[in-house]
Amino acid sequence: MSERRVAAVPLVPLVRLRDVRFAYDPRAGAADGAPALACDALDVGAGLTLVVGPNGAGKSTLLRLVAGVEPPQHGRVWLDGHDLWRDEVAARARLAYVPEHPELAPYASVGDVVRLVARLRGLADDAAWAALERVGLHDLAHRTVRELSMGQRRRALLAAAFVGEPRVVVLDEPLEAMDRPTRAAIVAWAAARRAAGAAVLVATHEVAPFAPLVDAVLVVAAGAVRRATDMPDALAARARWLDAIAGGETPSL
Repeated sequence: MSERRVAAVPLVPLVRLRDVRFAYDPRAGAADGAPALACDALDVGAGLTLVVGPNGAGKSTLLRLVAGVEPPQHGRVWLDGHDLWRDEVAARARLAYVPEHPELAPYASVGDVVRLVARLRGLADDAAWAALERVGLHDLAHRTVRELSMGQRRRALLAAAFVGEPRVVVLDEPLEAMDRPTRAAIVAWAAARRAAGAAVLVATHEVAPFAPLVDAVLVVAAGAVRRATDMPDALAARARWLDAIAGGETPSL
């Protein structure tokens, strides 16, 4: 009797963009009419993907589109198989986003913000309190966001990201203005999510702490996204290669 072969099920990328076009003001774009970001097709799987490019190239725009902060004027975005704008609850339940600049409701309490995230992810309030304890804000949970310092607001966003086990993690300059223990905690958390099979996208000027974790690199320039290739395996060579790519150079090893 011949053995019956079962066809392999193709893995669905955790992040998918198709025919995406975005401009902050479609009526007043660049002189040549080019959008702020144009991406025909992008698939991001499990692992840590570093997002690099010059200032103003569209890195944060790409991350905001993936995180559902901005809807594309054209095209579609999927997270873990769910359309971000047609199946929002399921898509966002799998998402953690830490922006470069804290964006939180100023009159909400820190505890309420993080508890809301826990509930969106189907978790009890205990998960929120544990996340606040982890970033050193448990005793400030009663304070409103406007009563926090900028560093504390960033840690509040980090607490929200720490809740549960998100499948898609989007980090925009996550180490900026953080103290050394918090920086170490962020890198360790990114490593843990990567090991758990999540897609972790990181845009940062501080490449070195993430270099051992990088699985792929996206280069954003003039509103276009391309995937860098030929990343070295050896850590020292990889660090030099990543620094060159992040600085807009062609690596020479």
